[in-house]
Amino acid sequence: MTQSAHPAGDSSDSSPADADISAACRVLARETDGLIQMAAALRAPARAGDGTPPLGEAFTRTIAAFSALTGRVVVTGIGKSGQIGRKIQSTLASTGTPSVFVHPSEASHGDLGMLQPGDAVLALSNSGETAELADIVAHARRYGLLLVAITTRAESTLARAADIPLIIPDAPEACPMGLAPTTSSMMQLALGDALAVVLLERRGFSATEFGIFHPGGRLGTRLRRVADLMHRGGVMPLGTPDSSLRQVIMEMTRKAFGCMGVIGTDGRLCGLITDGDLRRVLDRDLDRTRAADIMNTSPLTTEPDMLAAEALRLMNARARPITSLFVLDGEGLPVGILHVHDLLRAGVA
Repeated sequence: MTQSAHPAGDSSDSSPADADISAACRVLARETDGLIQMAAALRAPARAGDGTPPLGEAFTRTIAAFSALTGRVVVTGIGKSGQIGRKIQSTLASTGTPSVFVHPSEASHGDLGMLQPGDAVLALSNSGETAELADIVAHARRYGLLLVAITTRAESTLARAADIPLIIPDAPEACPMGLAPTTSSMMQLALGDALAVVLLERRGFSATEFGIFHPGGRLGTRLRRVADLMHRGGVMPLGTPDSSLRQVIMEMTRKAFGCMGVIGTDGRLCGLITDGDLRRVLDRDLDRTRAADIMNTSPLTTEPDMLAAEALRLMNARARPITSLFVLDGEGLPVGILHVHDLLRAGVA
């Protein structure tokens, strides 16, 4: 008898690639279901006779407590929960919530000294029975530190020890054996992200502050301000409304920005002349034609605090992109000039 070349249950026209994609989609679907269950749990009311606070109530209590902390959020966990905890701690720190990760095994060998009065402990354990957390939990209880737990088991040792238990739904894991932390890890991570973002919004954490915590890499580049890249002082090409066309050409040639700003007697920018404007009037008398005769009286400008990426968008928004922007302070005084090459060199584009 000839044995079939295809495993039982597989159609003859399926391929390994199709099976792989189907398995991947199954994983994503199960993890998505877990997140949907957790979102529903956040909105669910308390159950009669159940002493465990509903997830929504526990979440808002955690936000209020973390907002009022005088110390840090000390995140801890081991295994997959520890790895998720490290990411949550990093997100908290980068969005304005002082935090630190303490490995529970290292805590038992001296790192408990990192916990200080005013701190709160955020402990992660899917089962809530992680033995390695015992010392750090006991330390938090002994010294009256707020203990918040993220776990799936309301009856677990960790949940019962916590001041605020964040009980996430016990959704099926995405692995076919139901053993490898997959859905549960995704739910822990998502809840941590929710904590960090809500705390960020509560504090009014701004893009400027975010940029301070992310000075390097692509993200830091995107958060740079016009003031970080603009040219200042004597390098700015400037003239007055009475400057002759000859003087305008000389100033633009010396400064090499392809334009010249025109300032009035009050020092404010009142016009702009570009090399395109010059080309259109080169047949005029160079000494009798004045800057006021040819300048654009409504030039596009920017301000020092604008994101450099937004300034680049302004430059490219017109049918004919512009290459330079004068930077004005709140009084309309020119404090710098920004060239598109500055943005390109900085990697903003």
